[in-house]
Amino acid sequence: MRFKKTALSSAGALAMATGLVPVGAQTPPSTPPATTTIQQDFDAATALDAKPDRAASLAAWEKLEARTKPGSRSRGIVLVRKAPTLFALNRADESVKAARAGLALLPADDASLAEDRTRAFLVLGQVATDTLDYAGAVTALQQAEASAVSTADKLGAMLSLVTAQIFIDPTAAAATLARSDALAGTVELEKSVAARFARERTLLKLNTGDIAGARASALQAIKLLGGLETNKVDIMDASARSDAAIAFLLGGNADEARRYMAYTGAGRMVKGSFDPAAEMRSPDCGGDAGLRPQDVAVVEFNIASDGTIDQAVPIYAAGGGQVALEFVRAVKGWSWPAEKVQAIPAFFRYHVRVEMRCSTAFERPSIDDGLDGVLEQWLSSKGVAVAPEPTGSKAAALAGQRAELASALAQSPNGLRTLAAIYRLTNNPTVAREERAALSARGLAIAVANDAPPSARLTFDLAGRIDAVTDIWRSGVFQRTLMPMLSEPVYANDPQARAAIRLMMVDGAVARTRKSEKNDTAIVTLRQVADDKALRPNDPLRVGALIRIASIEERNGQIDAARATFASSGLTANQCAIMDAPPKVVSMPGSEAFPMEAQRWGFEGWTQVQFDIGADGNVINQRALLSYPPFIFSEAGTKFFTKTKYAKTYRPDGGLGCGATTNRIKFLLPG
Repeated sequence: MRFKKTALSSAGALAMATGLVPVGAQTPPSTPPATTTIQQDFDAATALDAKPDRAASLAAWEKLEARTKPGSRSRGIVLVRKAPTLFALNRADESVKAARAGLALLPADDASLAEDRTRAFLVLGQVATDTLDYAGAVTALQQAEASAVSTADKLGAMLSLVTAQIFIDPTAAAATLARSDALAGTVELEKSVAARFARERTLLKLNTGDIAGARASALQAIKLLGGLETNKVDIMDASARSDAAIAFLLGGNADEARRYMAYTGAGRMVKGSFDPAAEMRSPDCGGDAGLRPQDVAVVEFNIASDGTIDQAVPIYAAGGGQVALEFVRAVKGWSWPAEKVQAIPAFFRYHVRVEMRCSTAFERPSIDDGLDGVLEQWLSSKGVAVAPEPTGSKAAALAGQRAELASALAQSPNGLRTLAAIYRLTNNPTVAREERAALSARGLAIAVANDAPPSARLTFDLAGRIDAVTDIWRSGVFQRTLMPMLSEPVYANDPQARAAIRLMMVDGAVARTRKSEKNDTAIVTLRQVADDKALRPNDPLRVGALIRIASIEERNGQIDAARATFASSGLTANQCAIMDAPPKVVSMPGSEAFPMEAQRWGFEGWTQVQFDIGADGNVINQRALLSYPPFIFSEAGTKFFTKTKYAKTYRPDGGLGCGATTNRIKFLLPG
């Protein structure tokens, strides 16, 4: 139901709706006459859309595009039809450009083009979802629903819409499901489609704390798909059963949770093995997302045949929707050796689920918090109060923030009260990327006009430039977008501003750097911040640079360098990862550590555990960072290290012998 590929009602109706005319009326006399009409080319391209050869489909649409008049509604229809094909060919940024250009040419009052408008908005919504711009996805998919005419198109738009709303506006997600229920009651849905809606309801309830409701809807989805005993199991079955397992676990019924997880097939491969990735790291705690050690998420992803992640989505998060999306961003940087991936059956590479928590090894200050602090302090010095950050639902706060902006604009369009209102609104994660880009541009203009300090301007300038680029998620684009700012005098001459820009450039690059790639460029950039004499020794931006350098050095096996770098940050360097000789293991559990329930259901898997080692050699503060399958081995993994004994370490203050060490344990069945 992602994209409908149907043609319009008939060739005659199409000609009347689009106003397409034979090519002879548009072609200069010097051009040889075409052997086909535009209508015939359209019919051919439409027919190719229903076939698997996307390259041939794209060639047909591009041929037709060249024969239509620029700026015409005919060109708009072709562009909109071309957009899904570009998306299917993994040319997402081009598909967005085609969809937007096509929409701009389609008359809004022409009901005959409703299907085309719906198609374009669905493309925009899908790309926004895939790039984790969930607020932008909601905006596009609401327009898709509004423009859809057929019941199938409306339900398809609602299904995509609720997926994004769950993690930014749960109340709106519930309303969308209510609308879908009312509409579905007028038709007979296929059981597979009804199951998809039941699954979305499960995820909504899981993420809003209605565990009993989640359990009921998860079981309904499983029943619609044929129950546990169905002979044919596909990815939808596996996902629905995994949903039920999470619901049972959160409800305190571990036995039923394991039973339903067993029926997903996770951890039960007969060929190959799903090992941890070559570069599989939890996101660091802290940072701009404000991740906390107690936050936990389940992320679902697909592994492409080359070992990279081609899609990742949140399933569950204790900590809120933005927490969920931050964990997904981390997963998008994972990768496996291609030869190992190809040994895994495709079924087990798709819709893999992993339980995640953030790492405390290299907690980092937030860049945005520092910039925001400068802006708020400057506004306060001008007598302008910034509304406090909403403590509850960001979606619920949106109406009030919009009202404040409207009031400020009426009072003084370019005043500092307007700037404060724009600042608060752009920090609301439920504002779509494009709207945020426009607001940021206006905020920057006001900040410049009022001679705001460079770091205060940067709050708007960074957001505006990043949000204005459709394919910012592509490797290298983020860095190329920010690089010119380092040459602009207003930022180049300000130590805080240039340091913030460099840190953001590195964060955007490292997130997509594989372990096999050296981070030489990142370290050079970070050293420019760390060695900047204009920054105080304890400046959070300088400390943040040193922490990032130490993290990269540790990842590259340069332990001595990592230790020295971390020590120069002024923080306590008791992390196990950068110690000369971490405490040695004295004793550890044996095969009895393998949980009996997992053996009974035939599970295998692994968990990565982070813990501190006290000076007395005992393990404390243990917590599972990553676990596969979710929740199956988390408790067993943490218990394993609880029962592990390390050598005693002398500490004059009796404190930690070794903090934030990370170890991985793999649970394999005998034989």
